[in-house]
Amino acid sequence: MIEIKETTIDDLKNVQSLWADGEVMKFVGFPDGLHQTDEEMIEWLRWIDSMRPMGDHFSVYEDGVYCGESFYEIVKEDNYRARMDIKLFPAARGRGIAFKALKHAIDRAFANGAKKCYVVPDPRNERALALYRRLGMTQKEIPEELFDADYPDSMYFEIER
Repeated sequence: MIEIKETTIDDLKNVQSLWADGEVMKFVGFPDGLHQTDEEMIEWLRWIDSMRPMGDHFSVYEDGVYCGESFYEIVKEDNYRARMDIKLFPAARGRGIAFKALKHAIDRAFANGAKKCYVVPDPRNERALALYRRLGMTQKEIPEELFDADYPDSMYFEIER
């Protein structure tokens, strides 16, 4: 059974471990993983708590085993467009978990006022591209304000409410 829940302090060690995995983080610019201290993780969770419901982070479990995360952040100044994120450990991939986890985050973003949800994936991440298409996201020209010269090949997918 898949459980998707708001991340709490009880989930921080799992999130910390996910981020430290280079295989998980390679497409977001951290091929050796992102290594955060316990204090940095607590500060990050305070930030998440402070933004709810305009943003939220979810921990994803299958049969009690931590699989990964999903996230959204609605930006009022950007016409209520929400950026989305999903990361799973390799062992959790290929079983529909990512679809359910990201759909949950998209649904929560729309329920909390988002007009559009988007991702800016690395074009080499073929599994992610297929996921976004299965969710009904469409590829469009990347908005100028989201273009990152450090990642010039990034793509842009969005879904409207």
